[in-house]
Amino acid sequence: MLENLHLIAKNTQLIKSFAQELGFSFCGISEATFLEEEAPLLEKWLQQNLHGKMSYMENHFDKRLDPRLLVPDAKSVVSLLYNYFPEKELFLQEDDLKISKYAYGKDYHFVIKEKLQTFMEKIHEEIGEVGGRVFVDSAPVMDKAWAKRSGLGWIGKHTNLINRQIGSFFFIAELIIDLPLQADHPTKDYCGTCTRCIDACPTDALFSPYQIDGSKCISYFTIELKEAIPTSVAGQFENWIFGCDICQDVCPWNRFAKPHQEPQFQPHPHLENFRKQDWQELTEEVFNELFKKSAIKRTKFAGLQRNISFSVNSNQ
Repeated sequence: MLENLHLIAKNTQLIKSFAQELGFSFCGISEATFLEEEAPLLEKWLQQNLHGKMSYMENHFDKRLDPRLLVPDAKSVVSLLYNYFPEKELFLQEDDLKISKYAYGKDYHFVIKEKLQTFMEKIHEEIGEVGGRVFVDSAPVMDKAWAKRSGLGWIGKHTNLINRQIGSFFFIAELIIDLPLQADHPTKDYCGTCTRCIDACPTDALFSPYQIDGSKCISYFTIELKEAIPTSVAGQFENWIFGCDICQDVCPWNRFAKPHQEPQFQPHPHLENFRKQDWQELTEEVFNELFKKSAIKRTKFAGLQRNISFSVNSNQ
């Protein structure tokens, strides 16, 4: 028994050291069990249709709540945070059109997936034959819930995870593995009486503390929605054309955000001087060159054109 506990402790330390070596800001561990607390909340959120046209949110309901349905005999969920806070903001002039900070550089799916694969290789080399899968926002995994469980932060009133040391500008990734590890403990909520995120949301997507109507979020309109943006939100986008950082920008905890050290997240040099007119005159050729491996490719050229046109015309 003692020998077994010693091995679990040793493997836990190894996992955390691998995370550090690979550049992850934080690593937390949870036991792979059913997310009992989150199940009724997710069900209610879907029933209220707060996911809008994101029908994929309704799929794999059971898998979202139980990692053992994704990885047979899963024992541990290893949650990881990877910083993307930029050294400087790109769009600071009053009439600049804006894209979310996470999309400044190379698509995080590629960057982090590669690191996670290296992570699994290290596990196989140092620990042995461990079964599992890696995830970065690409499967039915409730990443914020697992990160919260493992003590990496708390879910703020804007429904994003907040870490006391680095704020909230980070990606969340997971390894779900069949290796028993020492679980970490959740932290407490440090939002206090602050409601800056709720007060700042121009479309009222944050309709109550810890509650978001996904179908009203600027990120939803500019990325997820594939049809015309409704005229009812005209003039409310504050120049955002891909994603939105408003609720995070106003959060006091992000004064602790530190610039990332990931070269692949550096913006394309041309983006640094991109002004409103450049966006309006953007051609498909330039779009393909600037955003070749960017998350912005998700909207396709026509989608980005729609966003630019909506943002510019509704402000006139």
